[in-house]
Amino acid sequence: MSANSTRGVRSERVRTDPASDTNTCLERLCTATRDSIRVAPEEGGIERIEARFKGKGFDPHRHDTYAIGLTLNGVQTFRYRGASHASLPGQIIVIHPDELHDGGAGTEGGLHYRMIYVQPEDMREALEGTGTRRLPHLADPVFTDPHLQAILQDCLEDMESEIGDLKRSSFLAEIATGLCRVGDTGSGDTSSMDWASLEECAGFLKECFRDPVRVSDLENIANLDRFTLSRQFKRAYGTSPHRYLLMRRLGHAKQMLANGNPLADAAIESGFADQSHMNRHFRRAFGMTPGAWRRLTATDTAIDLGYGPINEADLAAEMAKSREEA
Repeated sequence: MSANSTRGVRSERVRTDPASDTNTCLERLCTATRDSIRVAPEEGGIERIEARFKGKGFDPHRHDTYAIGLTLNGVQTFRYRGASHASLPGQIIVIHPDELHDGGAGTEGGLHYRMIYVQPEDMREALEGTGTRRLPHLADPVFTDPHLQAILQDCLEDMESEIGDLKRSSFLAEIATGLCRVGDTGSGDTSSMDWASLEECAGFLKECFRDPVRVSDLENIANLDRFTLSRQFKRAYGTSPHRYLLMRRLGHAKQMLANGNPLADAAIESGFADQSHMNRHFRRAFGMTPGAWRRLTATDTAIDLGYGPINEADLAAEMAKSREEA
């Protein structure tokens, strides 16, 4: 499992009333008795999950990616930018990088959704041919758009198979331009930004995430003062250089834990001072301790805590029905 896929998940809560699920679900897709998370293999920095749960599923947490989701069944409720929001079946959710939010099911019938996580640099690269390098900005995190819904369905309906390079490139181009169409590309002139130096800084942070990094290191690379560098980096990558480095460390730690390494070894090999240091940052970023994450992800490629395999034909029918009703 990769860096964003279980961010903020609270626990593995066991349910004991399957009848209540059956009475409130669309078609035949919600017959489960327990919360579950399924995780598709990571591809080229893109991550996909499917989740079903009742009640509160996520503690407040932050992604360093765009989190783009499609609600399939139930009502998805969350706090974001100081306000409460709700997404109905067929609606799209977009959470911006570095924005604090929580999440949960808004009805007793539970919640079923799928989500894809896109790196800001991939979003920006996909927009280069459009004449802008500013990241998409959406004032409303919940909206209905049949064209974007169809694009998301195409990438999310088969969680067991790879997306593939060709399809992934098409998806990035479509989703980036679609989000700009629905929202905008922010404000401010980006012509003065030193894109090459910013990309070099990001590359340095990826390569040297295990080492102590000083702001002077990045100043020398970018030939910018620390304040200009921080502002430009945030606009280019959606987060600060410090948090960008931290998420590279946490991503490496998660991979080591998935491979069965001890917590203390994962901490040291990922650039943290000790296990306690890693634990604090891990919980803030993912909403759970490293030990809880390892227990939750104790399968090779997917987590299924009681729902069984998803019938993809039923899923496609449910999503098509949601588009008609939206």
